[in-house]
Amino acid sequence: MAMIERRAFFDGVRAALYGGRLRGGQVEGLAAIIDRFERGGETDDRRFLAYVLATAHHETGGRMQPVRETFAATDEAAIARLDRAFAAGRLQQVSAPYWRQDDTGKSWLGRGLVQITHRRNYQRMAELTGIDLLARPERAMEMAVSVEILFTGMLQGAFTGRRLADHFSPGRADWVGARRIINGLDRAEKVAGYGRAFLAALGG
Repeated sequence: MAMIERRAFFDGVRAALYGGRLRGGQVEGLAAIIDRFERGGETDDRRFLAYVLATAHHETGGRMQPVRETFAATDEAAIARLDRAFAAGRLQQVSAPYWRQDDTGKSWLGRGLVQITHRRNYQRMAELTGIDLLARPERAMEMAVSVEILFTGMLQGAFTGRRLADHFSPGRADWVGARRIINGLDRAEKVAGYGRAFLAALGG
């Protein structure tokens, strides 16, 4: 597998996606995702990497660091924000407040570069990655763990049943439809644009 030329990549995304300036946390996150792509060996298709990067960029609001649902700094603050939104009727798609602590004191709120929610999804990712997220769901906020969840979910279709290979193959590049790997077609055109920009920076 040809290695990613890092200097050219960072120069390209700095201008195209980050307003001419990359912060340390953004560099760390981008590098961790590229490292995992090169190390994993599942594919050498740079479109896969570009769309993974685009997803993390979108889901973290450009931070490229694992985040909690609502972008709160602590679990407690995230729970309070979600409770307020739920009480105000702003979470109509939610039938039960999954973020509240269970009888063991654990919260299954969204965490990561792509946020997994609900105990069953933490359990699924624990089984696929071998990382004990049931004992310590907060580990999804660790960079290495979050990167592994991101790749495992997108390569294996563990988030929605759709995989990267369903959208990117020889002669096929479904940048818009690939959003279904994560969340239907929500913001699909925007994420597709990010993906194309990342691919250009990767030399694709």
